[in-house]
Amino acid sequence: MAVYKRTYSSYTGPLSSPRFRFLVLPRYSYQHLFANRFLTGFLVACFFFPLGCAAYIYFVNNLSVFSSLGLSIPDFLKIDSSFFRFFMNFQGGLAYLLSALIGPTLIAPDLANNALPAYFSRPFSRAEYILGKISVLFILLSLITWIPGVLLFFFQVSQAGPGWLSSNWFILRAILLGFWAWILLLSLLAVALSAWVKWKIVAGALILGVFGIGAGLASAINSILRTEFGSIVDLSRIMYTIWSDQLNIDPANGIEPPEAWLAFFAVCFFCLFLLNRKIRPREIVR
Repeated sequence: MAVYKRTYSSYTGPLSSPRFRFLVLPRYSYQHLFANRFLTGFLVACFFFPLGCAAYIYFVNNLSVFSSLGLSIPDFLKIDSSFFRFFMNFQGGLAYLLSALIGPTLIAPDLANNALPAYFSRPFSRAEYILGKISVLFILLSLITWIPGVLLFFFQVSQAGPGWLSSNWFILRAILLGFWAWILLLSLLAVALSAWVKWKIVAGALILGVFGIGAGLASAINSILRTEFGSIVDLSRIMYTIWSDQLNIDPANGIEPPEAWLAFFAVCFFCLFLLNRKIRPREIVR
């Protein structure tokens, strides 16, 4: 529009709060993501297993036939740490697949289309940009991991009574801390790989391959050096150790919990380093 017509006016609409400005990115990302029917269907399918777990909890806590016969409930029908570890393993696997589907679409299109200068020409910092992209995955993965896990925990409390809560309160801590760590790891990996690989298919394959390559490398190191310390490069085994430790279960996989936490933070900081190197308000073209 020509300036001399004097019909140009600046934007006078509502402004986002600076504290929550990073949430602008998830809001528009979800409009694009949920246009994909396959992705929407997969997200809905992720809620079937928690519903089945809720039905199982109700069934186990209402076995009146055992009480009428003076028999105790068999161990395999009890709701304990093993039950919730199985739930965390299953839903964690679904979160892993969902991150592989969504992760490549987060930063790669912005880099491929040279859109970063358009973001950073506005009052939008690099930290807000990265936080906004990570929150796309963090919010979606929360819906299928720790949120249904907490609901299942309190549903079990309502069925079993306060006595079960007093002896199993640590399960709630394990659900929150364990799933938050898993979501953070998946989000950082997906965003970092999306930033360094501009092809969506290749980035998705890398997200899936990181865990497979780590497991294979860990097995090779353990076999050659006859040690268990090689498992420290297997991300899935690291998270299994953290979850088992929080649930007071012996993981028995050769990794101690402090070593697992150290490896977890090392991977997170490495992903942040990769993002810091790639996400810049300018691009050098050679």
